[in-house]
Amino acid sequence: MTSKLFESLAIGPVTVPNRIAVAPMCQYSAHDGCADPDWHGQHLMNLAMTGAGLVVIEATAVERLGRITHGCLGLWDDATEASVARMLAAGRRFAHPGTRFGIQLGHAGRKASAQRTWEGGRALSADADPWTTVSASAVPFDAHWHTPIALDDTGIARVKSAFVDASRRAVRLGLDVIELHAAHGYLLHQFTSPLSNRRTDRYGGSLDNRLRLPLEIMQAVRAAVPAHVAVGARITGTDWHPDGITIEEAVVFARELKALGADYVCVTSGGIVPGISIPVAEGYQVPLAERIRRETGITTRAVGLIVDPVHADLVISSGRADQVALARAFIDNPRWVWHAAQKLDAPISYPPPYDRIRPGSWPGAALARPK
Repeated sequence: MTSKLFESLAIGPVTVPNRIAVAPMCQYSAHDGCADPDWHGQHLMNLAMTGAGLVVIEATAVERLGRITHGCLGLWDDATEASVARMLAAGRRFAHPGTRFGIQLGHAGRKASAQRTWEGGRALSADADPWTTVSASAVPFDAHWHTPIALDDTGIARVKSAFVDASRRAVRLGLDVIELHAAHGYLLHQFTSPLSNRRTDRYGGSLDNRLRLPLEIMQAVRAAVPAHVAVGARITGTDWHPDGITIEEAVVFARELKALGADYVCVTSGGIVPGISIPVAEGYQVPLAERIRRETGITTRAVGLIVDPVHADLVISSGRADQVALARAFIDNPRWVWHAAQKLDAPISYPPPYDRIRPGSWPGAALARPK
């Protein structure tokens, strides 16, 4: 019997050949928002050949102020758009048959103007070309981080317009899926979480008010994007903090997104404030996705230490999620999907030049990966 993990999935108007996605992974290797032609070209080409049904390009800033670091990818002008087009051309040339491509659009808010991860990940010092950060409220992410400017109506309008403009550019690039980043402590999450949102206007206080900006952006993007493109959001299932977002609030958020035409949600958690203890273990965020799927009916993607093919298949076959996404597991093993297909006895095609390594053609496959 065919593995559930390798069954096709309709994400709104877009059908992917299996339930495996490559989650967006920041590379911190762009130049003023433009993809590096060498690094990003090989990076996306490698991911395109994994066999995953959906490959999502890394978190991509909708405006220059929205970058996390100096090395973050952007999609805010013709130059950044052209650089993503070159990267996509490399990926599409060698893509696995049926693989679809998406992009995650985001804004770092108060977590912007930071060092690359391998530089320490702290706020940029005065001699490192920092920039002004913005957020829901003038509350820094942590001690020694920049104090952001609380967005006023003009700033909010600018951010909404930036998301819509970047979405239109994504459509021009021929991308199949657009994902709004409303998690991991970035700007849209900063509006939804009471840990970072201290506003007293219509964007703060009650849950309805805290959800207002991401929902307005979803509505505007959905209206600006043609029907053949899927639109979804990455949301947080919990802040892992007694005063933060709860799973009950996440269910409400997902339900409202669905009502506005969102085709799916990807459920993650944490990142809004430092120093929180998170019970990290295999599939630790799957219960969050499961509850949101059960209570809203929206197509739901699960993430978070999903590394074993049998476990991934069980998440799908048991109805806990419609799709799973892996990130660093694909950096560790770019052939994860091929090996999963072998382990689960699922049919899969290979790029013609690599077809010689399929099980049955290469005896070494059984030696390298005995069942």
